[in-house]
Amino acid sequence: MSDRAARHARWAAATEWPLAGAAMLFLVAYSWQVIANPAGALAIGLDGIVNAIWLVFVADYIINVVLAEHRWRWVRTHLLNLATVALPFLRPLRLLRLLTVLRVLQRHAGTVLRGNLLAYVGAASLLLVYISALAILDAERGNGTISTLGDALWWGFVTVTTVGYGDFFPASAVGRAVAVFLMIGGIALIGVVTGSIASWIVEKVQRDTDEAQSATKAQVRDLRIEVAALRADISRLMDRAGEQSPPER
Repeated sequence: MSDRAARHARWAAATEWPLAGAAMLFLVAYSWQVIANPAGALAIGLDGIVNAIWLVFVADYIINVVLAEHRWRWVRTHLLNLATVALPFLRPLRLLRLLTVLRVLQRHAGTVLRGNLLAYVGAASLLLVYISALAILDAERGNGTISTLGDALWWGFVTVTTVGYGDFFPASAVGRAVAVFLMIGGIALIGVVTGSIASWIVEKVQRDTDEAQSATKAQVRDLRIEVAALRADISRLMDRAGEQSPPER
C-alpha cells in the first residue's frame, strides 16, 4: 500500500463515526424542521446547523478526493457521496447526506448480521422508513394526501413492504422520486436479508460438517493408537509365550 493510500485509509477510519454522528445530528435538526415547522430564530438556528453539517460533508468529500490514489476512479465509484454534497438546495433530497449512516451500517454489517440479524434488519428498516417519511412529508405537505407525520410513516411502511394500499400517495415530482428511492431500498433490504440468511445457513452447515469431520478424524486417530497398543501387547505376549514354551526333543 502506497503512502497516499495509507493516509486515505487512516482518514476514512478516523472520520467514519464522527461523520455518522454528524449525520444523526442532521437527522434531528431536519426532523425538527419538518415536523414542528418552526419560525423565527429557531428556524434560522436549525438552518444554520443543517448548513454547517453540509459544509462538514463537503470538506470530507474534498479531502477524500485529494487523498485518493486514483482520484477519478474514486469519484466514479462514490457517486452517492457526491450526491450528498451536490444537492444542498433541494430540501427533501438533503436527506441523502444520511447515507453516511447507512454506509457505516453496511461496513459493519458482517459482524452485526452474524451477531443479530433481526436487530440489524429492524434498525435498517426503521431508519429507511423514517428518512423517507420525513422527505415525503416535506415534499407533499399542502400538495397531496400526505399532510401529517403519521400519514407519512404509514405510507413509508406500506411502500417498503410492497403492499401499496393506495390510500396515500405522492403527487409532486420530488415526492415520487422519494417513493422510487424507498421502493428500491425495500427491494435491496429484502435481498440483503435473503442473502444473509442463505449465507448463515451455508456457514452453519459447513461448521457442522467441519466439526463432524474433526470428530471423525479424532476417533480414527484414537483407534490407530489403540491398535498400535494392542499390537505391542500381542507382540510382548508372543515373545513371552515363546520364552516359556519347552524346548523340542
